[in-house]
Amino acid sequence: MHKTQFVQPFGGGVAPDAPLLFVSEQITFQEVPDEIALSFLIAGCPLMCKGCHSADSWSETARQPHKTELTAEYLQQQIDKYRNMVSCVLFLGGEWHIRSLLQHLALAKQNGLKTCLYTGLDLCEIDTLAYRNELLPLLDYLKTGRWQADLGGLGSATTNQKWWRIQNGQAEEVPWKHGL
Repeated sequence: MHKTQFVQPFGGGVAPDAPLLFVSEQITFQEVPDEIALSFLIAGCPLMCKGCHSADSWSETARQPHKTELTAEYLQQQIDKYRNMVSCVLFLGGEWHIRSLLQHLALAKQNGLKTCLYTGLDLCEIDTLAYRNELLPLLDYLKTGRWQADLGGLGSATTNQKWWRIQNGQAEEVPWKHGL
């Protein structure tokens, strides 16, 4: 049996209003079912799950060449560039810089796009945080749960991860499949 240990996403001196740095940007077709997503892998995850496939994104202190600041101007430029192609903006992490994340989610919504956040936090942890009532109304989809290799990802019957559809700030768990 696995115990879930609560990790405050702002631990370790991470500033909630610091800028988002991203490690990679992609157009993805499978991360959000029925959506084509402009996806940003955000640097600085404090959870550091064992076996994480994105361990290169953990550090944000060393601004290496492959880590770029995600400004509102850059996000708008990319939304404009892919306007007729994407239907969603996906942030793989970023809740540790919640003010910046909220601004970027709002910008995506203002542009008529759906939004999604992949977080290692569980929904019960998000519910205890001060920003919950600001975050959920800006989301259409949410993936929760720390990576645990022995439990597998969303496609595994034993996974601890969950997929949520958000409507009017309320989360409804839905089974993971391609084509929700």
